[in-house]
Amino acid sequence: MAKILIANRGEIALRVMRTCRELDLPTVAVYSDVDRDAAHVRYADEAYGLGGQTPAESYLNTDRIVEVIERSGADTVHPGYGFFAENADFARTVTAAGVTWVGPPPEAIEIMGDKISSRKAAIAAGVDSVPGTTRPIESVDEIVAFGDEHGWPVAIKAAYGGGGKGLRVARDADGAGEAFESATREATAYFGRPEAYLERYLTRPRHIEIQVFCDTHGHAVWLGERDCSTQRRHQKLIEETPAAGLDDATRAAMGEAAVKVARGCGYVNAGTAEMLYEDGNFWFLEMNTRLQVEHCVTEMVTSLDLVAEQFRVAAGEPLSFDQASIQRRGHSIECRINAEDPSRGFLPSPGTITGLRLPGGPGVRWDGGYEAGDTISQYYDNLVGKLVVWADSRDHARHRMLRALRELDVQGVHTTAPAHLALLAHPDFAAGRHSTKWIEEELDPSILAGGADLEPVAAPETESRAELVERTVPVEVNGKRFSVRLWLPDAPSEAAATPSTRRAARPRSPGASAGGAGNGTIAAPMQGTIVKILVGEGDTVESGEAILVLEAMKMENHLHAEVGGTVKEIRVQTGDTVGTGDVLVVIG
Repeated sequence: MAKILIANRGEIALRVMRTCRELDLPTVAVYSDVDRDAAHVRYADEAYGLGGQTPAESYLNTDRIVEVIERSGADTVHPGYGFFAENADFARTVTAAGVTWVGPPPEAIEIMGDKISSRKAAIAAGVDSVPGTTRPIESVDEIVAFGDEHGWPVAIKAAYGGGGKGLRVARDADGAGEAFESATREATAYFGRPEAYLERYLTRPRHIEIQVFCDTHGHAVWLGERDCSTQRRHQKLIEETPAAGLDDATRAAMGEAAVKVARGCGYVNAGTAEMLYEDGNFWFLEMNTRLQVEHCVTEMVTSLDLVAEQFRVAAGEPLSFDQASIQRRGHSIECRINAEDPSRGFLPSPGTITGLRLPGGPGVRWDGGYEAGDTISQYYDNLVGKLVVWADSRDHARHRMLRALRELDVQGVHTTAPAHLALLAHPDFAAGRHSTKWIEEELDPSILAGGADLEPVAAPETESRAELVERTVPVEVNGKRFSVRLWLPDAPSEAAATPSTRRAARPRSPGASAGGAGNGTIAAPMQGTIVKILVGEGDTVESGEAILVLEAMKMENHLHAEVGGTVKEIRVQTGDTVGTGDVLVVIG
């Protein structure tokens, strides 16, 4: 019987483990010091510590993961998405150790995981790409020349990236240098590679992606498309299938183009061809050589378990379906519930989940990575979970999602749920008139600012009782996690305390992301790392001017001055880790 090590964390680790449990496959979890008692660790059959806090110290530490593979006796590795999922070197290391890799061959990852070579492969397969460069850019001058030739704005994209990470838009030549620096810095932090390329930034496209699946027996199929146009910061908020208003001929042409690209690079296992669609035309954008976050909506309309199919293909078996047998029924929508505050420009909101009530009822699915009492760390992605619905029509699915969102209750951190409610109820979304530019360039931001989360009120303190109760406590022995039952005093757990009441959040301006109080003091709005200081002591700044760049939850956040004046004091340096409320800059 295969033993599966999931080289990931959070929601996707749990998602893979659930299918493993249905298939009677034992699972091995890995975890950082921060994740010692995380939900995916508690769910797994075995768990081993990697050490460290940051991704580089833990989930991106190849040597430690290989050690765990050897110690645990795992014979199969599923990478999930993110981290090592699109890393050809890691895939080679795994296969060289005689372990089955649940993903495409390293050679296909190299072709398609590198967004530049994937563009070349698409061209070779006869599929048009968005106009752009086919080699890494090395200077700001190249960006300016490209923008002058193809028109501004220009997208600067991480060659080894995905999920909107390492992507910046240069609106004009003056902003090219800062956008280039920011894109490569974030790409290095998240993917370990700084290379970037350029792409024409389309005016009002829709982001349509095609789910493909290939096996080692020569079969390659496309399962349907997903519309992922509802985005902020180039990261997806809402995904759905089928795409509203897309005719069958265009849908089939996109599917056939995706299969051509996959066949052209010798692809195997699950993959997604991402495309931009505008005015009846479509262009290949990139290929994600892994399972996508939004694979759930495809599962809902096809009634297929894509993770189970991944294991089947990795074991050398043929696909359990062919193109003719794939049936898509109804409509599915997914909302990514992230720990962010939409009333403050989607500012990350790390912290402890003090209460969690999940929706239910017909056609509702929750793929989560946390439970009440778990803490969302600044070091990792801020996805709390994915709320997915299915119904017989798009409008029915939209109303079902609205109902499910109203039932969802996450306390202790801000989430994107209020924004989802506003977006799904908007006439533009209902009519399918949205695009990738809709939220940030066309939508009235007040509808998001007005839907602020409710802030939790701390639970009243209670006296701890002297009697002992049985508790299960996680302990670690030689790097392996065990659960031990102990009899301990019945003291209340701060993490598990659930607020009994809530109060409405005070109104905030969407631009109040600096964490200041309007008095010249700029404080950290969350725990994070200072990655850039944009001003110096003695500089004169205006209200709204960017002062610092703070990285939290793998996202860069510009902190702005709320008043104009002179920078009197800078209390941090680049690379400093700061906590919520720490004073960073004083303006007088």
